[in-house]
Amino acid sequence: MNNAAWVPVIEDSQLMEERVRLVSPKGLAILLIRKKADEIYAISNKCPHMGCPLRTGLLEGYILTCPCHDWRFDIRTGAFLDAKEISLQVYPVRIEGGSVMVKV
Repeated sequence: MNNAAWVPVIEDSQLMEERVRLVSPKGLAILLIRKKADEIYAISNKCPHMGCPLRTGLLEGYILTCPCHDWRFDIRTGAFLDAKEISLQVYPVRIEGGSVMVKV
């Protein structure tokens, strides 16, 4: 049985472009990143290398670099750029009724 549900995490108007925003639906640490008005990504805040929080990492284009050991991830897919078999958890996102919703 799939227990995934759409959860409102932030008002759409509060999510600014090119910013990383930490939210915690159902206790999960998830980063929201808005690239354009209708382009929002949701990824895990935890680097798979040593669990370092990614929210203070450097965002350049679609690449988020871990602040601890410079691991680089594509926010669109969660893929680690140096080894595609390693990746971050990504979550579906939608906007509904003025709220950004994440499926967790």
